[in-house]
Amino acid sequence: MRILTIHNRYQYRGGEDESSEAEDNLLRDRGHEVLRYEVSNSKIVPRNYVRVGLQTVYSPVSYKEIRTALVKFRPEVAAIQNFFPLVSPAAYFACVREHVPVVQTLRNYRLLCPNAMFFRDGAVCENCLGKSVPWPGIVHGCYRGSIAATAAVASMISVHHLMKTWERRISLYVALSEFSRKKFVEGGLPASKIVVKPNFVYPDPGYSSEPGSFALFVGRLTKEKGVETLIAAWRKLKTKSVLRIVGDGPLEEHVISACRECPGIRYEGRLAVKDVYGMMGAANVVIVPSEWYETFGRVVVEAFAKGTPALVSNLGAVAELVEPGRTGWQFRAGDSEHLAATLDRILADPQASAAMRPAVRAEYVLKYTAETNYRMAMDIFEIARGNLANAVGSSARSGMIRRTTPP
Repeated sequence: MRILTIHNRYQYRGGEDESSEAEDNLLRDRGHEVLRYEVSNSKIVPRNYVRVGLQTVYSPVSYKEIRTALVKFRPEVAAIQNFFPLVSPAAYFACVREHVPVVQTLRNYRLLCPNAMFFRDGAVCENCLGKSVPWPGIVHGCYRGSIAATAAVASMISVHHLMKTWERRISLYVALSEFSRKKFVEGGLPASKIVVKPNFVYPDPGYSSEPGSFALFVGRLTKEKGVETLIAAWRKLKTKSVLRIVGDGPLEEHVISACRECPGIRYEGRLAVKDVYGMMGAANVVIVPSEWYETFGRVVVEAFAKGTPALVSNLGAVAELVEPGRTGWQFRAGDSEHLAATLDRILADPQASAAMRPAVRAEYVLKYTAETNYRMAMDIFEIARGNLANAVGSSARSGMIRRTTPP
């Protein structure tokens, strides 16, 4: 099968980039021809946020480039990972013009929320959920802190809602969790077109049966990731232990300051993936204190692959991944007191964590291996092809469209 993958890379390398690249590599390793069309947000100049916001409604450049790629490569399906902001929904129109089914992976909430996270002023915000015009986001300047730029992004959401782009131009959506699927349905996307396929870890980093004696956080150092709550909780601990923090981001100075004030916290900075996996395997717990609606929780599954249980907030998709008492623990999101009390119980009994490791690894083997994900992906591509064929046949019979020959 020939597959065109489309991705708008973030300026920093994040979990979405890693997951989309893993999917491309898996498809190639299984013998498929994969052509990746990619643009990077590193091209964006800060003072041009408004212009970029307007471009995201429809990019003629992306339309032309993607259509050229479609004509030359002749893929059987187009897998779009992220179109915002430089690719734009023009990618859908190019694919429909060339009769190529579109599978859109929903890695964030951009189709429903201007800042894509349902998160504002340090807390979950659903003010724009279900609104054809997400005007609350404009009022609060939720995209890049700019009312004008947010208005431009909101225009993209509203224009394509009114044009029914989200209903008519996408053959199938892929949500990463049942939680995020429910949010998208609540936001107005057609339930019949949304399937669930989780992320996976590829290649398998291998099981570690010998845990260490420290706790580990891996992720972007931002408010929504719960870093501040984690540090506040660590200061309250009664059990002496070590917290190692891996990652970078806007709260880096806050983490460095905490290291100076609290000897038990160690900042490791940004590390190579193999080093992160090694650290995960050596930890007795990986902490994911997210305070926003994660669409998945890649770090949790990476920890599972190493056999390390996870302590997660009871919010969004991360809570869906962890079964308390079997593969980890949960605490109340944003509650440093509850997090500290939960950590005290975990760290005071390292044997309990060690006893979970076989079940944790088994959870990965059952649900999050490359082979399991590959089978799901092939089923999804076939469903998307069938959906497009049915839509084209129905429209042709009604006289709404006619097939055209590529130029």
